[in-house]
Amino acid sequence: MFQKPASAPNVGWAFMFGITAILGSWGSGTLGQSDWTRYAKRRFAPTLSQLIASPLTIAATATIGIIVTSASRDVMGGEIEWNPIYLLADIQDFYGSSPGVRAAVFFASIGMVFSQFSISVVLNSVSCGMDMAGLWPRYINIRRGGYIMACVGIAVQPWQLLSTAEKFLSVLSGFGVFMAPATGIMLADYHIVRKHKLKIGDLYAGDSSSIYWFADGVNWRAFVAFLAGVWPLIPGLVATVNSYSEDEWTGWIRLYNLTFLIGLAMSFIVFWMLSYVFPPPGLGQESPFSGDEILYGVSKLDDTKEPKVQGEKEKQTACSSV
Repeated sequence: MFQKPASAPNVGWAFMFGITAILGSWGSGTLGQSDWTRYAKRRFAPTLSQLIASPLTIAATATIGIIVTSASRDVMGGEIEWNPIYLLADIQDFYGSSPGVRAAVFFASIGMVFSQFSISVVLNSVSCGMDMAGLWPRYINIRRGGYIMACVGIAVQPWQLLSTAEKFLSVLSGFGVFMAPATGIMLADYHIVRKHKLKIGDLYAGDSSSIYWFADGVNWRAFVAFLAGVWPLIPGLVATVNSYSEDEWTGWIRLYNLTFLIGLAMSFIVFWMLSYVFPPPGLGQESPFSGDEILYGVSKLDDTKEPKVQGEKEKQTACSSV
């Protein structure tokens, strides 16, 4: 189970491809974690879970999957079955569909269904609904955004991506082609360009009064940096998905095997350089992470300004009546 020699022609590059596939699959969670961390009561509250819980659970899940797959081959013989759905069917056939194995397969299947529903609802549906509601709040709320995501998810036929293990890994690593440059831009903007300083109120102002309005609401530096990080990786993605000859596409495929590292680094550097040559407006400006100025649209030092939150108005009216 643990001593089978590698079958890849180049173990080092295959190893990097595996790392890229995992990073790509978790890239969307990396970019979307602010959907959940914004509910934290303290600034560094999510640090412990992200630093310890996430790596440990991801590593444990991957390790258990490898062990179960290898054990099933040793017990039942035949080819390695990496797809857990097909593996459950093979287990039922191997043990003759006895009552005990049927019960075991049933509960294992229920667990898989619940896990997929949990992931789809929490990580995909709700977070997508939040983003779409912020994009068009007049017509889209979180629930409607989740319904839209469900329709799009079915339309792309994701079950086609599970036909083979090679295609599955190619799809996972393909996410990194687009997620890595976006991550690099966010890291460069927050850590280097703005030096951890954000004007919170302006983040929610959708007009030219915001320092984040840029040119008609578009930060062209980000688009240029994104394209700079994506285009070198596209040829390798195409060659890998279509199983082109490695002799002719070796350079592109090996560059693609480093997708997340290369894409993140290139977009990071390009965005940093563009922001240095063409500084965006509002650098150095910041406002607190909490307080009446942010929560209610009124400064603590300005009691004459009427709060903007309806709940606060009702609360003040009730107090006045008493």
